[in-house]
Amino acid sequence: MEDQIHQSWWKRNWKWAVPVGGCLTIIVLCIALAGSIVFGVSKMFSGSEPYATALEKTLSNEQVMELLGEPIETDGLMQGSINYKNDDAEADFSIPIKGPKGNGKIYVVGTKHNDVWSYSEMEVRIYKNNEIINLLDENMDGFEDTTNF
Repeated sequence: MEDQIHQSWWKRNWKWAVPVGGCLTIIVLCIALAGSIVFGVSKMFSGSEPYATALEKTLSNEQVMELLGEPIETDGLMQGSINYKNDDAEADFSIPIKGPKGNGKIYVVGTKHNDVWSYSEMEVRIYKNNEIINLLDENMDGFEDTTNF
């Protein structure tokens, strides 16, 4: 009888294991990189003064609380941009929000000059009834225009 020599698993399978393992490693690294970029951008937005101001005004607005219910929380990724240049900055972004009664979006447009932010737009759009609640004009009792968007 002939004695058969058994090769190890690695010696039998290295020709397909190396490319598959390499491809899987590259895919995992790409997913990790994309996740860290999304996380970093989200942290940049949520750590900004316009974000904090918009969220504070939203949570203290009685009309928003009435239409969306409590608690109101962010619901997904923010869209838009915040651009810093020296001591100046520009912000134009939206924050999706939700509550027990519905959901909507906070829209923010503002500029920063000499370390002071001024906002040309800060409003909440409620999806259920297409209401727009102006967060800047406190004399309007929270309501602006109820046109469709």
